[in-house]
Amino acid sequence: MKRFIGQVIELYRNAYGGLSSSAWMLALIMFVNRAGSMVMPFLSVYLKEGLDFSLKDTGVLMSCFGLGAMGGSFLGGYLTDKLGQFKVQVGSLVFGGIGFLLVSQLDTFWTLAIGLFTLSCITESLRPANSASIASYSRPENITRVFSLNRMAINLGFSIGPALGGLLAAISFQALFIVDGLTCIGAGVLFYFFFRKRQIRSAQRKEQNLQNKHLKKSPYQDWRYIIFVVMVTCYAIAFFQLFMTLPLYYRDVYGLSEQAIGGLLALNGLIVFAIEMVLVYLIGQRWRIGKLIFWGTLLMGLAYVFLNLGYSPAILIISMILLSFSEILAMPYMATMAVNRSGEHSMGGYMGMYSLAYATAFVLAPFIGTRFVGAFGFDLFWWTLGGMSVLVSLGFMWISRYLEKPITVILESEKDSSDGIISSNDV
Repeated sequence: MKRFIGQVIELYRNAYGGLSSSAWMLALIMFVNRAGSMVMPFLSVYLKEGLDFSLKDTGVLMSCFGLGAMGGSFLGGYLTDKLGQFKVQVGSLVFGGIGFLLVSQLDTFWTLAIGLFTLSCITESLRPANSASIASYSRPENITRVFSLNRMAINLGFSIGPALGGLLAAISFQALFIVDGLTCIGAGVLFYFFFRKRQIRSAQRKEQNLQNKHLKKSPYQDWRYIIFVVMVTCYAIAFFQLFMTLPLYYRDVYGLSEQAIGGLLALNGLIVFAIEMVLVYLIGQRWRIGKLIFWGTLLMGLAYVFLNLGYSPAILIISMILLSFSEILAMPYMATMAVNRSGEHSMGGYMGMYSLAYATAFVLAPFIGTRFVGAFGFDLFWWTLGGMSVLVSLGFMWISRYLEKPITVILESEKDSSDGIISSNDV
């Protein structure tokens, strides 16, 4: 038994070892930022009960926040390529923090609509810049592990933030905005002083790009990558039902209490927190990225279909475990594929479009899920998500054949094709 425990400890030490101090600091900054994310979970309650908006107006204002997130993905990607990831991250964190303090003083529909859209646009511009920063400060063989470390920090922060937010909301809704704003500013200051004199660790990437420095293909012209982003959006729409319709299913069909629902959702975070880094470390470079995303997407479909195979608390637990492993296999490798596809001068744009996939899914997921369930019921919805997952997994398998090839090879094949030469790499 003692030997087994020692082996487990050694496994975790190896999984988390070999990462740079910059990678750990990026994760710490995201943890501080997301642990302070207290406004979003209680925003609808604040608008409806704190400011007495109608349910309809509250929905519109929440949509403004979602649309701002989509705009922020574009803005963050564009500014990262123009100004660099350092300036964008500092600006997003600091000005986002100030934005929370200012929005707390707004109380009319139109000022809040504009304020929430602008605030979300500023704060969400952090994501593509942060992803570009991860790629810049990581060795190529460690990129997936660093993305997993960052996701772990975000998940841990999100598990703490709403809990603390609930305590603050009981005292004052204004306190939520103040603490959220101050933690954003604090994370920005921490990022500034740690990274202002740090050199990026992307020498191997630069050497690869120098061979084709004239190639600065925009992600908006890279139709293979656009297909990949559409696939990611479809995956995210299905996965986000974990937070949108699954809790309704637990309540309406199983009659679970809030504590039981929270426990099931917490199981997802616990599994990801405990296993993702170790599993990514063990997988290493043994499997193709496209194959891992394929199996991760299939597991998501199986998780939803499993809900229709019986009526038991064990069914709910097994389904949540399958969803968690889907997240572990798919999401970090999707991010890695997006980074590997980008070039030195277009990384911000590529990561911005990747972030846009999740922002779009976050807006569409509740709309699609609630209306489908309202019209056809939960059972058909789970079967539909299962079928959709099969199609999306096949889409990932097909498009990954081209995205896993070096972009320089594909671009050269396109050049040959334009000269009248048909290449086997052209689709």
